Amino acid sequence: MASILDLRRRIRSVKSTRQITRAMKMIAAAKLRRAQDRAISSRPFAALLASILDSFKRRIEVYDPETGEIRHPLLRTREEKRVLVVVIAGDKGFAGAFNANILKATLNFIDHNHEKQIDIETIGRKGRDLFRRRYPAARFAGQNGDNSENGRPERHERSGRVEVIGDHPGMLDKVKLEDVRHLGEEIAARYEHEEIDAAYLVYNDFRSVIVQRVVVERILPIIDFKEHEIVEEQAMSPEERAKAARAAMTAGVSILPGELDAAMKVYEDEAEKFGTAEVDYIYEQSPREIFDAVLPLYVISQLNHAFLESVAAEQAARMTAMDAASNNASDMIDKYTLAMNRARQAAITKEIIEIVSGAAALS
Repeated sequence: MASILDLRRRIRSVKSTRQITRAMKMIAAAKLRRAQDRAISSRPFAALLASILDSFKRRIEVYDPETGEIRHPLLRTREEKRVLVVVIAGDKGFAGAFNANILKATLNFIDHNHEKQIDIETIGRKGRDLFRRRYPAARFAGQNGDNSENGRPERHERSGRVEVIGDHPGMLDKVKLEDVRHLGEEIAARYEHEEIDAAYLVYNDFRSVIVQRVVVERILPIIDFKEHEIVEEQAMSPEERAKAARAAMTAGVSILPGELDAAMKVYEDEAEKFGTAEVDYIYEQSPREIFDAVLPLYVISQLNHAFLESVAAEQAARMTAMDAASNNASDMIDKYTLAMNRARQAAITKEIIEIVSGAAALS
């Protein structure tokens, strides 16, 4: 049994740890509020863009009347033999099962598509570290595009069915539209040059602290502008939702849609009206010029949506994990305090018995 001095040291150590976890919880809660507002404020643009594209699709001839082919390559579907998977995980730990769930969903997707060649592009250090250990990196002949007819680097022969084609650590620390735009244009170019036959996103879709799900979403080819094509999803369990709700209430974070979310819903409804309005628009540019300008922007908006949702989900997971750690630390302190009081009482009782026994012997 530990001595009273050892138990006191343990109690002091656990109290110090509890102070750290409580501070991390409040920091995560503050970051969650900002990330949640940013994610919500980005939704009207994505909704309006999808509504505009849907309006284009209904009013412009998508198929070329001369060739009978779809005017833009991002709208063409083909057999999925080579696919790209963009895995959006975190850069840091202490977020519970946030990273583990995303990586597990990615591995399940790879196992379910064992007949396809898969390229993995990782966002965040956690995904990069795992997939670098598990799969080989793709090799290219040159970086200036001199060895390729379409002006892109020529790829060496694959060393495995699954390869890591790129990684972007630290990208979620501060999501910059310029970085997202560069990645979105690169993904669209790969699809246009038929380097891949489909592109998927694996991320945590955040709606509120208690409404989250890990999803595998197909973003290319573009089939329906107004619907997210979810191929796999994993929702929160009732226990996880209860823990998240308790952590949010103790941190002062609302689990219900706020005023900003309600205001954004109004903008989304307006975007819906624009896309469905029976108005005959006249377009100055040709359909191909319009699609060339707007369709890559749609891919970028999908990526930006996934990035911002993942940032908010990560902070919510970290807040919940730190709340659980603080509660566990409190339970350990109570346990050690009880053990220390018992040990001290036993020592006092032993001393009293020795004193009484000595007095009885003298008498």
